Amino acid sequence: MTLAGALEAAEAAAPVESLDVVARMLKDHLGAASVSFLITDFTGSSVVRLGAADSVETGEPARRIPLRGTLYDDVIRSQQPQVEHRGEKGLVRVVAPVTNRGDAIGLLELFLPAAPGAEVMREICETAHALAYIVIANRSHTDVYQWGRRTKPLSLAAEIQHRLLPASLACEAAQFAVAGALEPADHVGGDTFDYVIDRDTVQLSVTDAMGHDVDAALLATLVVGALRRARREGADLAEQARQADRAMRDHGRSGYVSGQLLRISLIDGDTEFVNAGHPWPLRMRDGQIQEVVPKVDLPFGLSAQPNTYRVQTLDLRPGDRLVMLTDGMLERNAENLDLSSLIVGTRALHPREAARTLIKAIVDASHGHLDDDATVMCLDWHGVANSERDAAHGADLTEASQPSTTGPPAHTR
Repeated sequence: MTLAGALEAAEAAAPVESLDVVARMLKDHLGAASVSFLITDFTGSSVVRLGAADSVETGEPARRIPLRGTLYDDVIRSQQPQVEHRGEKGLVRVVAPVTNRGDAIGLLELFLPAAPGAEVMREICETAHALAYIVIANRSHTDVYQWGRRTKPLSLAAEIQHRLLPASLACEAAQFAVAGALEPADHVGGDTFDYVIDRDTVQLSVTDAMGHDVDAALLATLVVGALRRARREGADLAEQARQADRAMRDHGRSGYVSGQLLRISLIDGDTEFVNAGHPWPLRMRDGQIQEVVPKVDLPFGLSAQPNTYRVQTLDLRPGDRLVMLTDGMLERNAENLDLSSLIVGTRALHPREAARTLIKAIVDASHGHLDDDATVMCLDWHGVANSERDAAHGADLTEASQPSTTGPPAHTR
């Protein structure tokens, strides 16, 4: 069984069956009792098993398997395959991460008749890596992956909001690792986050539209569309902000959106940002939290006249972690939560896991009911000394000759 063969088989199958074809190939090749793929849901706190295409009943809500305290959780956090010897029928359970550039897409689970050796583990990990690309290639052609990621029905506003987020919620590169997490309020509040990697820069944005439900989602659509259009035309931060402001004034029906735009050079590390009436970012350096206090301009669309947006510089050094958030992270129900201490406490985690941990703490402090959306973007800056990521040791490919059975959550790999 080869990587090329797996990709060819997936390409030959219908998009909804591509994972099943590869799973069956792996099952036959290894003599496995079963092979299945589990996809992470929108919250990142559970997984959903996607079985054979003819057994997936997409008319019903996906069956949620909570991650906390499970082997699945260990594998996602550590990004290492794990083996569990089970007395039941003498089978050995293997779970491997399905991850691309730090985006934890799901898990590959096998039940084998005997403990796998180094060569079998290599094949399992290579197949898991291939599955990440297969999901990415096929999810635009079918709704089955979207179905698997939603363990509860989405409102119209939440559907719009999810479509505004980047296709991958995390990304690793040689110079940085970034991840975002969003927990909608009971009545969606219009938060979004976005990032893009160009040849010479990485650009990030966090925005928060006024109001709730569909009205807020429509405002978010306007501002995200304007920012992406300007960015894709090569506009600098000041022009991106101006176009977002103009879109809101022309089409926003007196609504407004706060936001923060960040642009980092991958050549020299120079960092600039715009703050449009948004909560200040937090920077962790050497285990200490510092609040970055910028000059604050008006939110996009707040004034009837065009606003002027100042591009400011940000001191970002290798080893820094930058956290950008929305005011839902500061809501009254969580006022007793020490956010700075929590950020310090998650410094050993990958940005993906750190962002999810921060969101979960806010949700728990609010007893599961948020008055406003809570959004976090977490950026680890490694510096520009390296321009090429070592994919063989990245979180999206495990080359270890033997599986992990213990160990703490891993940081950027």
